[in-house]
Amino acid sequence: MDDLWAAIGLVLVLEGVLYALFPQAMINILKKLPDMPISSVRFMGITALAIGWMVVWWVRH
Repeated sequence: MDDLWAAIGLVLVLEGVLYALFPQAMINILKKLPDMPISSVRFMGITALAIGWMVVWWVRH
């Protein structure tokens, strides 16, 4: 359970860094999100999920 909380904390840190370093770029990206096709948003989500899973697998093995 501690690993889960550590992972959630790390996600929040990484996301916070993006907003802290590139606030205008993040606002621009979020403004464009509603205009993107659902399939593109889903593909980005699946890609992020797969990369995240591979990183966790690599670190744990």
